[in-house]
Amino acid sequence: MFFVVLSLPAMLSAQTIDAGKKKDKIAVKETSFDFGKIMQGKPVFHDFQVTNLDSSPLVIDNVQASCGCTTPEWSREPIAPGGTSIIKVGYNSAAPGYFEKTITLMYAEGMTAMISIKGTVWKTPEQPAPFNKSIAFLKAAKF
Repeated sequence: MFFVVLSLPAMLSAQTIDAGKKKDKIAVKETSFDFGKIMQGKPVFHDFQVTNLDSSPLVIDNVQASCGCTTPEWSREPIAPGGTSIIKVGYNSAAPGYFEKTITLMYAEGMTAMISIKGTVWKTPEQPAPFNKSIAFLKAAKF
């Protein structure tokens, strides 16, 4: 059994691939953000900057988070060509532990872009710290 491999010119195959691919119309300055360690019950926020790469005004139709604990806010106003807009993403930090959430930006007739947030929520103590005699002594001392 013999196999014959035919090779198309590189230029033809690149044109064919590019013809079927939609051109991105937005650019996100950073696609992910790490909050690091955050305190339980203290909401945190981060602003993602989006730039319109298209030659006409662009509207972000919807921004959808992967979880109800993540809340995106964005302007419904058109972004001018070359202009920027902010997508503010909040995380409520109610549950302790590691989290990683994705946010999908929907725009221009079905196109999408993904951004994400992550971090670790540390559990707050249920009661105040125990009494410390040394610290009480130092506070009472008059130097």
